[in-house]
Amino acid sequence: MKKNVVSFLNFLSAEKNASPHTVKNYRIDLREFSIFLKEKDCREVTYLDIRSFLAYLKGREYSRSSISRKLACIRSFFKYLARENLLETNPAAGIQTPKREKRLPQFLNPEEMIRLLEAPAKNTWEEKRDKAILETLYSSGLRVSELVGLNQEDVDVFGGLVRVKGKGKKERIVPLGQMALKALQTYVEHKPSRDHRNALKAPLYLNRSGGRLSDRSIRRMILKYTRRIALNKEVSPHTLRHSFATHMLDRGADLRSVQELLGHENLSTTQIYTHVTTKRLKEAYDAAHPHA
Repeated sequence: MKKNVVSFLNFLSAEKNASPHTVKNYRIDLREFSIFLKEKDCREVTYLDIRSFLAYLKGREYSRSSISRKLACIRSFFKYLARENLLETNPAAGIQTPKREKRLPQFLNPEEMIRLLEAPAKNTWEEKRDKAILETLYSSGLRVSELVGLNQEDVDVFGGLVRVKGKGKKERIVPLGQMALKALQTYVEHKPSRDHRNALKAPLYLNRSGGRLSDRSIRRMILKYTRRIALNKEVSPHTLRHSFATHMLDRGADLRSVQELLGHENLSTTQIYTHVTTKRLKEAYDAAHPHA
């Protein structure tokens, strides 16, 4: 199975343009599945073995979303093997995906968002960078992977636009607000000069060593500032993305525009934010209307 897993992961990366993050998660999921099969002394995987694995995950109190993701991985793996004629029948065919919990995305209200954006003191180039990162995330709704992947050439300061490489290496153009552009220009003016063969291809946001920032670095940075302002909420880069979408819809943006800005392939993915805004309207109605 190990050889087939390696072949499948190479296929995802080379032919499906899957992100390194996706390939890493699939590797972890298939390793877990492989260990489960080994403990069962299973040599030929059947429909019942996969069902047994799902029951095992449920017994260990995995969330429905995690179980669904692992099943999607297993399905893709066996579909690939069947297509390559490496097995006669696909044991994952016909297994239904568990219904996912409907979780409303966590977001900051405008006042909390302003406090977070103003948290960096901007006394050093790093805090100027952090200010620009926070403003960029909130202004554009970028995924953290999209933000750290930005190069100098991707930003059009005069046009107020940024070119983003999203999931599946799909590109989209996203506007940047004036506050984000101002913070970005301040950061660029003060960041240390680094020797790059091609300055335009250089990472936009640098770490102390002059390399590209990692997803984890951004998460740690946001945690630092939420603690600085004593914000009693769990805040991640995705929280800023959720806040961007929620505030846009609150102020009258149409769903299709928000879908395009976020880079969602399906409108149904964006529609969860309408549940957030509807919930808030209902709460305001219940609190204010005398006959509510």
